[in-house]
Amino acid sequence: MKKHYRMLAALVILSSLLLSSFSFYNPAVMSPTADDPDGPVQITGEFEYTNDFVVETYYVEHAVALLDMTGFIKRDKEWELPVDGQVLGYMDLDADNNRATFSISLPIQPLGEFNDVDQDAQAEKGVQIFTVGYSPNLTGDVFSDGDDRSLGWPSYLASVKTDTENQDEVTGGKLVIWAADGQQDFPSGFGDDGLLFTADDPQMAVPAGYSVIDLDQSPFAIMRDSVVNITLYEPKDIAVKDFSAQTYSQAFDSLFNIISNEYAFNGVEGKQLDWDTLYAQIAPRVAEAENNQDAYAYFLALRDFAMSFHDGHVGLSGGDLEGAYNQYTVLGGYGFAVRELDDGTVVVVYVSADGPAEQAGMQVGAEILKINGQDVQTAIDEVPLFSPQSTDFGKRYEQTVFLTRGGIGDTMSVEFMNDASTQSTSAEGGFFKNLLSSIFGGSKAASGKAQTVELTSIYELDSLFAVYQGGETDSYVLPIEYRFYSNTGIGYIKINSNYDDLGLAIRVFDRALKSFSEAGATGIVIDMRHNYGGSPLGLAGFLDDQDILLGQLEYYSDKTGKFEPDGPRDKVYPNEEQYRFENMVLLVDQFCYSACEIEAYGFSQVPGMVVMGQFPTAGVEAETARGDFLLPEGVEITLPTGRFTLPDGSIFLEGQGVQPTVKLPVDRASVLSDQDVVLQSAFDYILSQS
Repeated sequence: MKKHYRMLAALVILSSLLLSSFSFYNPAVMSPTADDPDGPVQITGEFEYTNDFVVETYYVEHAVALLDMTGFIKRDKEWELPVDGQVLGYMDLDADNNRATFSISLPIQPLGEFNDVDQDAQAEKGVQIFTVGYSPNLTGDVFSDGDDRSLGWPSYLASVKTDTENQDEVTGGKLVIWAADGQQDFPSGFGDDGLLFTADDPQMAVPAGYSVIDLDQSPFAIMRDSVVNITLYEPKDIAVKDFSAQTYSQAFDSLFNIISNEYAFNGVEGKQLDWDTLYAQIAPRVAEAENNQDAYAYFLALRDFAMSFHDGHVGLSGGDLEGAYNQYTVLGGYGFAVRELDDGTVVVVYVSADGPAEQAGMQVGAEILKINGQDVQTAIDEVPLFSPQSTDFGKRYEQTVFLTRGGIGDTMSVEFMNDASTQSTSAEGGFFKNLLSSIFGGSKAASGKAQTVELTSIYELDSLFAVYQGGETDSYVLPIEYRFYSNTGIGYIKINSNYDDLGLAIRVFDRALKSFSEAGATGIVIDMRHNYGGSPLGLAGFLDDQDILLGQLEYYSDKTGKFEPDGPRDKVYPNEEQYRFENMVLLVDQFCYSACEIEAYGFSQVPGMVVMGQFPTAGVEAETARGDFLLPEGVEITLPTGRFTLPDGSIFLEGQGVQPTVKLPVDRASVLSDQDVVLQSAFDYILSQS
């Protein structure tokens, strides 16, 4: 993946891990033939990967490239890769087996930067130094420049091995170098400090032309074969941690030993766990499940471990074991769903046809008064969470959703009162329909008075999906959609997902803004209310000609025993193409998660942008790429290990989200309307300003 100049990350990653370059091979500067090589003429190789979303989801234009390492030599993570030295190679992806092969034909004379690395006092021409890395195209032409520049040096799927917990220092692998003559020296080892290209490096002479330097040998080996095979490496901490072959207890201990040190929010108030107490609670249950060969008990212990985190990025999946848990706890429904209003009223917003609630006479718009004899607010307080949450408002919403869920065949006493203003009359419902309702129970709820019914749950999911994570959305859509409303002069952009073909998303967003500009739009609405994250793209750079500062990514370092910055502070850079609109509204809600929130934050900082919504974004912000674990019985758990901070040391976005500057009410009218009242409010605002 290209180490793109904009923020790319959690829920994740590799914004600080990759650098890419692109070039078409120029037949006019081919290397000498293999019959008379004078050093390497071709680099071939392969790589394997375990985290597949980068290679198989985010990018579709795959390549490898010869990448200039000047950024590493200078230890400058904001060094920009020049266009002249970019050389592209062919890559054949085998996604079914998580691997790829590649080939790069070397030009006679590369155009990278020369670096004098022999550490003597004499100024010399030096050598050009490259690594080979995975370098897909994100946007624009095949070269890495302009809006698609590359910074620093690669550490993900590169021919060098790097220490991602120590400023991406090179620790091994292979480099490709080119010398204009045979008078140059190059390090033959890392020296006493263990670092490459520093003053204590021992030196060796290198021949003219290309050489491949094997950093895993001591002293470094010089490879001069005409075709050299090179492996690209997925960093160990980025790779999925596979403990599935261990015993239950061994796997839990392996997981615990890592995450108790590296959990992103260690030391953060409200997030810090008591690790000793948690281990004492969970480890014996894991051991007991192992002794009893009880896979379900094992899953339940791990689920309680996951639920101990106040963190929406924590996720646990368990295949059939998870299915069994859901069957016992959430697959049963009573045929209705509710929303809680700002004033605490709980209103029925969905009733499934011929479900238990409808059969009992409940209607959309009814107010729920009591559940199992408790007032509804207390009942909501006691609903166990289905998944970990980062915020109080996220927790409350989920408890409201799962208030009406249970195991299949469970019973619930519900006291409710239908809204008299919505009752059907004989004229509306028809004589026979109202007669049947009076015979079969509908009349019990027709008075608008409080009444109590006993409901038995059935297998039904419609009422769950009506409200879970904001209700059902269409997953078969483009990552970004847009429409121009000519009757209002307003352009509307809906950013559905940052977990998709990223290049496509950027192109569609650019096209939307261009279309609106050409149409003379008086305002735009950017809708990010339902977007579950992926990789932020810095789209706000199309709307602002100044840098927009974001958070500083930090990871725990085994070397220092504390969290350390991972590269420079993230920022949104201005795009070369700029657009301006008189009025701009950003719509947010609590179903904008992770990378969506970073994207939304960027938009929120654009001058003149109005942030509008009923809730902030989810407040679920961390980096999870180093926290994927495979455990026995097909259980997988994801835990965040990277956090974003601000200059004062406070946490960026996690637990807070992007706050609306115009907060819209959650009231009866909004939750019961069949129209998008939030979007209409945005349109009304723009029209009022025009």
